[in-house]
Amino acid sequence: MKPDTHDRLQSLMGRLRPPETPPSARLRATPERSNVRVLVLIGVVAALVAAGYLWLARPQPSPPPAAKATLTDAGPTAPAKPVTAASSVVVHVLGKVKKPGVITLPSGSRVAEAIKAAGGVRKGAGTGPLNLARPLVDGEQIPVGIPHPTPPPSAPGPTPSNAADAPLSLNTATLDQLDDLPGVGPVLAQRILDYRTEHGGFRSVEQLQDVSGIGARRYADLKSLVRV
Repeated sequence: MKPDTHDRLQSLMGRLRPPETPPSARLRATPERSNVRVLVLIGVVAALVAAGYLWLARPQPSPPPAAKATLTDAGPTAPAKPVTAASSVVVHVLGKVKKPGVITLPSGSRVAEAIKAAGGVRKGAGTGPLNLARPLVDGEQIPVGIPHPTPPPSAPGPTPSNAADAPLSLNTATLDQLDDLPGVGPVLAQRILDYRTEHGGFRSVEQLQDVSGIGARRYADLKSLVRV
């Protein structure tokens, strides 16, 4: 190959070869890559901090409010307990029931429950005008199948002037009331109560003659003083 041809090829290859990066340029590139890494690291840390903040700032369920205690000079006190009514009532069921007598029932019971507790109404008998849905009153009498049932106890009111002259009910009178009748002592008064219990009450004043110890003369003295 001729010398001038060789020189031309060398000159052409020199133009085609990429220019070499000077050392000063390589020194400038290294800090730029380091800055990029620092920025990336800062971004990752910032993202982690933001995620932690969002986690701590999430809504928390609030606990139920505690019962407030009443504050006094001596300190907090417990809430006052409600006052409860009597837990039971005692009534006297008599008349046309299978098991007449004194019965204890829960407070709030009805007349129908008292009759059921007394064994129920006798076969062929009825309850008459009794209000079976009426709540019981402690200490009252419940005459079943008797023409004139005793009304439930109520608040005391003025006594009529002729109340002492009114005939005494044989179906509701107490032992002391019968004992006050002329010619009737405590023994005869108890016999009248026993007859009333055994026969489910008096249906007429004339039945008083069936009580042992009451003859025609004593009945004549009593018939105007009693009723059924």
